Amino acid sequence: MRVLVVTNLWPSPERPANGGFVRDQVEALERIEGLDVEVFKIAPGGGATYVRGARNLKRRYRDERFDVVHVHYGLTAWSALTTQRKAPHLVTFHGTDLAHGVVGPMSRAVARLTSLPAPVSKALAKAGLPGAGATRRVAILPMGVNLDRFERRDRAEARERLGLDPGGRYLLFPADPARPEKRHDRAAELARAADAELLTYGGVAPDAVPDLINAANAVVVTSDREGFGLAALEALACDVPVLSTDVGIAPLALKEIDGTLCAPYDRVRWTTAARPHLDSADPRIEGRRRAALFDRNRMAQRVFHAYAELTKAPL
Repeated sequence: MRVLVVTNLWPSPERPANGGFVRDQVEALERIEGLDVEVFKIAPGGGATYVRGARNLKRRYRDERFDVVHVHYGLTAWSALTTQRKAPHLVTFHGTDLAHGVVGPMSRAVARLTSLPAPVSKALAKAGLPGAGATRRVAILPMGVNLDRFERRDRAEARERLGLDPGGRYLLFPADPARPEKRHDRAAELARAADAELLTYGGVAPDAVPDLINAANAVVVTSDREGFGLAALEALACDVPVLSTDVGIAPLALKEIDGTLCAPYDRVRWTTAARPHLDSADPRIEGRRRAALFDRNRMAQRVFHAYAELTKAPL
């Protein structure tokens, strides 16, 4: 089976943190026997970027044939409509594309033109695609966690590599503070209340992220919304405590794991939950087994099954 992946989410020298999870999924798909995957990247940008992408796609693949076109992100799906019109188009919606005030309506419109809309979570499907699972067919295709990259590391060594205080009290906000929906203000308030230093992903090279997670006493996901919520799974894969609002995958991922919290943000409750981890020299939880349920290779198999269903190909 030959698959064309079209995405604006992919790491580049200019944007090294952009879409590493899509690259992880493609790498996992490439390991599946009988699957041939080609990737076409559209640089993130304004409307002109997607117009150029549409033109380049049409020209590049005019004389080729793919069994499935797999698109990541709603705006990119408009560009992909210009190519391989006889092949089914599967579109993975990641969250912002359905929730954004301008991009959201465009993404919902293109979802009606695609063979299979595929939000990354049930919550996103329910909120972003009215009638999903009832009056319209969708697939829930989460992104997977890269267990080869995110694993438990020695906390003291991670702090040493990052130049952090070996005895410091650190909370990690696993996002860029500039993204308003992630609610850095809540994480900063929590850190002040708990007498901790707040680390963030802002300006951090992707290669340093596993060390940042392992260096932290706890990871705090204070978001208003999450399409999926990979950050919580990455922390679980490292056996690092997680405090999260009840968004995205968090209610399922954190359920009944001692040392975690999944609840609406409340400064007093969250401070009480964070302090035992901050007071411990090396707080850890039993999280990796839960994260393994969302391993990128397992999630890639779900994607492959969706391809097979679209093409009625044998598995």
